[in-house]
Amino acid sequence: FPQKRCYAAARRSVSLTEPLTGRASPSPAPLPPQNVQVSKLPNGLVIASLENNSPLSSVGVFVKAGSRYETVENQGVAHVLRLAANLTTRGTSAFKICRGVEALGGSLSVTSSRETTVYTADCLRDHLDSLFEFLVNVTAAQDFRPWEVSDLTSRVKIDKALAQQCPQIGVIEKLHEAAYKNALSNSLYCPDFMVGHVSSTQVWISLFDNFTTGRMALVGLGECLVGPHGFVTAASQTHQVLVLTALLKIIISKLSPLTCHKASDQRHRGELRVQNNDDLVHALITSEGGVMGSAEANAFSVLHRILGAGPHVKRGSNITSKLSQGIAKATTQPFDATAFNTSYSDSGLFGVYTIAQADSAGEVIKAAVAQVRGVAEGNVSEADVTRAKNQVKSEYLMSIESSDSLLEEIGAQALNTAAYQLPDAVFQAVDAVTHDDVIMAAKSFVDGKKTMAASGQLANTPFVDEV
Repeated sequence: FPQKRCYAAARRSVSLTEPLTGRASPSPAPLPPQNVQVSKLPNGLVIASLENNSPLSSVGVFVKAGSRYETVENQGVAHVLRLAANLTTRGTSAFKICRGVEALGGSLSVTSSRETTVYTADCLRDHLDSLFEFLVNVTAAQDFRPWEVSDLTSRVKIDKALAQQCPQIGVIEKLHEAAYKNALSNSLYCPDFMVGHVSSTQVWISLFDNFTTGRMALVGLGECLVGPHGFVTAASQTHQVLVLTALLKIIISKLSPLTCHKASDQRHRGELRVQNNDDLVHALITSEGGVMGSAEANAFSVLHRILGAGPHVKRGSNITSKLSQGIAKATTQPFDATAFNTSYSDSGLFGVYTIAQADSAGEVIKAAVAQVRGVAEGNVSEADVTRAKNQVKSEYLMSIESSDSLLEEIGAQALNTAAYQLPDAVFQAVDAVTHDDVIMAAKSFVDGKKTMAASGQLANTPFVDEV
């Protein structure tokens, strides 16, 4: 037989650059753009879907079941509920859930915040119906066997230990504890005195209180549209049946009577200081911010970028922000400073977050607050405001480029407003922020009641009434 190089030599005599004649190159038809469809069923369940023509499909169940809905008696139940997502259900075992999701090449995850708990399933489009069976079991057919809930104690301890190793998490937790009287003051993690004491009955009661159709939203990305919401609507009906079945089981079990927990909260001026041997002092000073989705929240978002929201280049420095430039004039010691901004459905927090050496912590904190005071006095240009608004819009667009972030954005809006704002509407709201709005936002921080949380060697760290 001739060697391979002989074939190659013979092929050189034929041109490979001449186009094929008599055959038109097929050009695929462009896929039609789709819009997010949002509907509210008579039972109160909000469903939203978007065909994004992606080979990967995602379905998320959003529930108003965060830590703010805990009571004094069941603190930590949201943390346990998050870890109990992969336990045995009435429809399948924990082993089958693990191996079944793995066999489909998908993922099933649960995350929670102070306001919401989110169950998310991702897989290839062709396997969505199979994966959704596991998602329904996890969200609506829980069993919460007492011995399995008890076995979660070790995982709760590991979660808390990992969180305690991060000073940023500790300071933010302490800030909420100092800033609010109840609800939002509840930690994302189970408190020490409740570790190992959250019973299966308490988890059931929390589920019955919060996992109702009026407090849930079902969101689908990908192959979820067969008619108006098609697959998602059919899935929501199955979900409703299982929720009612779980409800009946609780009533038959004669658990303690259920109450509707008030989700509202009130801010109060407070301060929490954690003294330890850390050489770095983490300090966070905030005042009242804007409510999620409000015009004030947009103004605080713009102010956030003006002061500094972190480096704009991966692994870059934050030296171009107003906070960094102002603090650099006050001290030669190394530091890090960013603005802090978070919004909830009925409240918000805005302030400055500094990290500095223990000896220079006071100088850094006072210089950071002075920068906000300077903006409140009008030391900000129209160019700064325009640049900050462009940063807000570009960050929003880049955040919804990924399916995970887009699913989270659609779910958050559907759960809170039973609607979805297109990016154009978001841009209009950001462009409506004026120079005076930014100054008023800074004044509200300067004149408002402040809350402070700090950790480290605090000998040279001022108290909240001293800044």
